[in-house]
Amino acid sequence: MRRRRYPSDMSNSEWALIEPLLPVPACDTPTGGRPEKHPRREIVDAIRYVVDTGCKWRALPADFPPWRTAWGFMARWAAAGVTGQIRDHLAGRIRRDMGKGPRAVATVIDSQSVKAAETVSKDSRGYDAGKKINGRKRHMVVDTRGLPLFVMVTPADLHDSHAAKEVLFRLRLMHPEITIVWADSAYAGKLVTWAKKHLGLTIKTVSRPKDSSGFVVLPRRWVVERTWAWMMHARRHARDYERLVQHSETLITWAAITLMTRRLVRKGATPSWPMKSARTSD
Repeated sequence: MRRRRYPSDMSNSEWALIEPLLPVPACDTPTGGRPEKHPRREIVDAIRYVVDTGCKWRALPADFPPWRTAWGFMARWAAAGVTGQIRDHLAGRIRRDMGKGPRAVATVIDSQSVKAAETVSKDSRGYDAGKKINGRKRHMVVDTRGLPLFVMVTPADLHDSHAAKEVLFRLRLMHPEITIVWADSAYAGKLVTWAKKHLGLTIKTVSRPKDSSGFVVLPRRWVVERTWAWMMHARRHARDYERLVQHSETLITWAAITLMTRRLVRKGATPSWPMKSARTSD
């Protein structure tokens, strides 16, 4: 077993949360398969190392499994929906610990534009004229505690209201219990009517106060902004390096999983996810 030496490595308590949520190894299924050569804990630690440090996959330290092995598990678990299931399970546990139901009914949506590296092809990147960024745009939905429920990555030139149709449609399929979505003024207009008619979702927009300047804390919207700030602690997300948007979405989800596992392990300490000041009603 590899010695734990990096800040991104899981503790025994964190691994106890993750291990039961991973799929059964092929060698233990009725159809059978080749036994896995590397322990899964080391695979997960390798993924978390890349997300936390922002290094290239090929630059994984030698004490981890080969980078192709770690990358392959990351891609297969993402394609099978395992990563999203882990995120949803952990979010449900945190909500229950807070005395809430495991499924949120009120959410907050927002987007973030980031520069893309040269590894990102032209067909999956664009220029955000408002932010003056050439790259990709991340669209995220969180509950009123800031726990991520869904993330989608698009070219940066796609307007929020247009991307929101796909985001809200997928969100509705995954979380049919959701009824309210809080958003900024970019999601106003025809989208509000479309969401109510076709998805049964109520979009409530929160705008900046008139004549305000500089940074202003806005009701509801500050929750998702704080989540973006937490996500950016993982250096992999300072810029988008992934060739495929689904891999970009997956690594963002792994950053959320890391935050949530640490929150669950630290239940006896002062909560850091979400903060006590996030007590807003669902």
